[in-house]
Amino acid sequence: MRWRDLERLKRLSPMCDAVIDEVDGRRVRVGEHWLVDFASCNYLGFDLDPEIMGAIGPEVRTWGTHPSWSRLIGSPRLYPRIEERLTDLLGAPDTLLLPTITLIHQSVIPLLAAGGHVFVEAQAHRTIYDGCVVARGQGAQLHRFRADRPWELDTMLRETPVGAARLVCMDGVNSMTGNYPDLRAIARICRRDDALLYVDDAHGFGVIGERGPAETSPYGSRGNGLVRHLGESYDGIVLVGGFSKAYSSLLAFLALPHRLKEHLKVAAAPYLYSGPSPTASLATALAGLEVNDRRGDAVRADLHAKTARVLDHVRGLGIATPNTDGLPIVEIPLGDAADLEAVAAYLWERGIYVTLASYPLVPRSRVGFRVQVTAANTDEEIEQLNDTLTGVSRRFALQRPATTTAGRYGDAGTGRPSAESR
Repeated sequence: MRWRDLERLKRLSPMCDAVIDEVDGRRVRVGEHWLVDFASCNYLGFDLDPEIMGAIGPEVRTWGTHPSWSRLIGSPRLYPRIEERLTDLLGAPDTLLLPTITLIHQSVIPLLAAGGHVFVEAQAHRTIYDGCVVARGQGAQLHRFRADRPWELDTMLRETPVGAARLVCMDGVNSMTGNYPDLRAIARICRRDDALLYVDDAHGFGVIGERGPAETSPYGSRGNGLVRHLGESYDGIVLVGGFSKAYSSLLAFLALPHRLKEHLKVAAAPYLYSGPSPTASLATALAGLEVNDRRGDAVRADLHAKTARVLDHVRGLGIATPNTDGLPIVEIPLGDAADLEAVAAYLWERGIYVTLASYPLVPRSRVGFRVQVTAANTDEEIEQLNDTLTGVSRRFALQRPATTTAGRYGDAGTGRPSAESR
């Protein structure tokens, strides 16, 4: 049975489907056991920021706990305030806020596909693929391509009938590898072949941003996402992102042309029917944007430094990780998938909480665990993680790199900027 491995892990490992009883900084208590949390996607640590938390009470007193209109009926003033700030941050034509990225994929992908052709990248997030399957159920033809073989996409697009809708769907920063695709090459092909490029940058927004001489780290400045990080325009690109990672709020968005925004207001199910984000999420998103303007780059510089310490240590141990772009997602694949329960138990006993990657969530060749670094992790916690990874490497078979290559954000094992980083 396909789900047997995951069901067994859920049943036997306390690292899976845990109930968190208490949070203290980036430490969590499960029952009587305290662990350092490296499973959090709160990359900027905004979930623990006193200024952002303090913004919730005044807005709740103004708007109540939940503005329970669908957005078609009415939106609290918080919504347009966030959309205006977000549009300016992204440098996008316009933005539209909806509750979650999953709801966006399920509703917007079929609308954009319009019964034509959908091309989904082979490693795209499951929620993107599910949205493409919905599009197929509504008459679209579904094709798969690989981002590292852009010429294949070019051939597929050229072979589709002239006049049919063409939608290309892919991840920005990959949620497992921490890498991002050659967006420039894909965008160039899509523009030439009259296809709309739809990019989910859930893990890039807030972390990477526009490049420039004044940037405080190779992540760039302002955290305004992959499009700006690569110096691309929004011509022919719809960017999807969320506040639930870096900004720690239940809210998502599309960066898109104004005419498409107005169309989605009468055609996208989440705008018409879904309950909106709670007031607390709207308040923290708005406060987070203000904090980002004032001190976000300093937070990102700290996050980059902590991530570099982990990556340098992993590479120094001779452990393979697919992370070449230096973002705070470090995947550690096991040499033997059968060791996952034992590795999880070892991490648990040493007080390290991570994201387990079991089959069928990942292919058997990539079974292992994922470490997510946040700005709220202390230097001591990073040291504890590195010490524990040393123990894992001595006790278990881990995959080893075939070759050592420089990533975009540093030469392996040194953390120094490489020639590619500009």
